[in-house]
Amino acid sequence: MSRGPRSSAARRDWGRDEEGCSILHVDMDAFFASVELARRPQLRGLPVIVGGAQRGVVLAATYEARAFGVHSAMPMAQALRLAPQAVVVPPDHRTYHDVSEGVMGILRDVTALVEQVSIDEAFLDVAGARRRAGPPTVIAELIRRQVRERYGITCSVGIAATKFVAKLASGHAKPDGVLLIPRAATVDFLRVMPVGALWGVGERTEAALARWGITTVAQLADSDLATVQRAVGKVGGAHLHDLAWGRDPRPVHPGREEKSVGAEETFAEDVADPVVVQAKALQLADRCAERLRSHGLVARTVAVKVRASDFRTLTRARTLATPTDVGREIYLAARELLAGVDLGGLPVRLVGVRAEGLTPASETVRQPTLEEAAAEDAGDRRQAERAMDEVRRRFGAGAIRPASAPAVTGERSTTTFVPADLS
Repeated sequence: MSRGPRSSAARRDWGRDEEGCSILHVDMDAFFASVELARRPQLRGLPVIVGGAQRGVVLAATYEARAFGVHSAMPMAQALRLAPQAVVVPPDHRTYHDVSEGVMGILRDVTALVEQVSIDEAFLDVAGARRRAGPPTVIAELIRRQVRERYGITCSVGIAATKFVAKLASGHAKPDGVLLIPRAATVDFLRVMPVGALWGVGERTEAALARWGITTVAQLADSDLATVQRAVGKVGGAHLHDLAWGRDPRPVHPGREEKSVGAEETFAEDVADPVVVQAKALQLADRCAERLRSHGLVARTVAVKVRASDFRTLTRARTLATPTDVGREIYLAARELLAGVDLGGLPVRLVGVRAEGLTPASETVRQPTLEEAAAEDAGDRRQAERAMDEVRRRFGAGAIRPASAPAVTGERSTTTFVPADLS
């Protein structure tokens, strides 16, 4: 969810004229935290933070925790100083992914024109669904009811003539609300906003505009285009000037293209033992591969991220000879990259593995590696990993996991997989 600037004046009733307002922006309310509360209803009403104990960062916080100043991406130590009474819940990414897929399924039952932009938000164009499902406000209430009934979480919906204004509207509808901005009210709605509310205006752009006396959308709209372009550049200035007048021709593009998949983890204590770091990299590579397979993708590039105890962060990447969706192959590349990272003797605080250069597996010709061709179980590893995917789908993410990292030396893997208690 965006933490961009908002205006209290923007929450007023802008009218009920829905003509030409076919764009919906659906945004889950405090998504990770809401999923956890649905599983732990005894925590409702309490300040709850989802994140990695003392040394991680905040992934999500309930509105009760946000009242103390806690927000996503904040270091957990800082969050707990602000809200020492908060309940900290470790993240369960598998469950978040499954709930997200279910919510997106609800949206696609309404219209095929769904553009998922993150795990917890999407745009819809419902122009073609109005005859069957009703006007946009009725569709919004239908979506919110189904999400609440099926998953026990809430979402907010913005309705407008453009994607940009619909996204702003959903932010002002939070939590658990709907805000319609009629086409005729678009400019008036935007004029009450601070300039930082515009799409693409970060701290630097906001400061650049402020130097020219532009701090509100109204001031930006009323400024001549040449002034805005002198402040932030020719292309960016023209784009922002259009947004200030509600002009945003971008359509809803169904089928968000995954650019990369990755996983990272912060250790409870700084780790100096490379074997422990490698073991964690194996788990992360396994998670990356599983996600690739679930999306029908293969990766051409493997990247690692290592953060030292002094917070210095290094990244390394290498391109594979053949695209893959196999955890062991991703791990072997990651292990080599980790071996080449020089932290000057400092212990490791965080390690991450990412698969990049993604292409559909069905469209990729995959040649076996030399190791696979020589191994007795050449064709079995991919089949085994897919079988493990099915076990996880049926019994949960922790049902089966890699028990140890492959040996650092030797040609064959010593990886074994230990099933958890499935009872």
